[in-house]
Amino acid sequence: MRKKVGYLGPKGTYSELAAIELSGDAELVSFSCFPEVFKALAEGRTDAAVIPIENTVNGAVTQNLDLMQEYDKIFAIASYDNRIDHRLVTMKGADKGKIKRIYSHAQALGQCSQYLSKNFPAAQLIATSSTADSLMRITCPEEAGIVGVHCKKDGFEISDFNISDDKNNYTTFLLVVRGQPEEALMLRGEYSGAAKTRSDRVFFSVTCRHEVGGLLNILTILSDHGINLTEIESRPIKERHGEFRFFMETEGDMHAPDVADALRALGEKALSFKLLGCY
Repeated sequence: MRKKVGYLGPKGTYSELAAIELSGDAELVSFSCFPEVFKALAEGRTDAAVIPIENTVNGAVTQNLDLMQEYDKIFAIASYDNRIDHRLVTMKGADKGKIKRIYSHAQALGQCSQYLSKNFPAAQLIATSSTADSLMRITCPEEAGIVGVHCKKDGFEISDFNISDDKNNYTTFLLVVRGQPEEALMLRGEYSGAAKTRSDRVFFSVTCRHEVGGLLNILTILSDHGINLTEIESRPIKERHGEFRFFMETEGDMHAPDVADALRALGEKALSFKLLGCY
């Protein structure tokens, strides 16, 4: 039976492109929002999910960080860096000087903010559930959207150049499955691009004691074990005002002795610790 992999739809999103790369011949199932993607995975309606976790321009996709933390037995086993090539889409023949409304996902609107401010200063920017969804919102020549270069539809035309403020724009996507770390890693071989015996990155969250040097004590554990920190992102802890959870990514394989020892020490020293992925 073919695996089912959830992603943020509809067809034509960057998430779908990443899902194709990470999922092999799995059946792709689209959802209208990220909470639904996670809920379907947790309930067993899908076998895996592909989610964006970070963009080189806008930073972390914080909603998905929170969802990774919220759900138990959810683990990332592979990653994929997708180049983002945003294009302006309009009805064929539309006068771009008369554009009044521009639709797209909030991340895309933010990543094209300089272009939009310069060329459409008076246009209303309207956030949609995805870049592909913006194409379906355009109903008249005075409306436009921001979509990927791969999005094409009869009666519409896209700009012949990338409108992103930063042309070196990539989004990292994770392939996430159900299960505790060890059993989740056993599933790598069932998905395209995930069948590796070791990992290059380890992804986890920690909270430290609310005291002087609390975060330093956590970082010292990594330093003492010779582990390079590649990413750190803080998120407020909703139930504890003024306190934060730190999402971290490091180089290394979770099964390597130095990494395994460091993770064990983090579990003992941190106020809370959760291993989120190994890819």
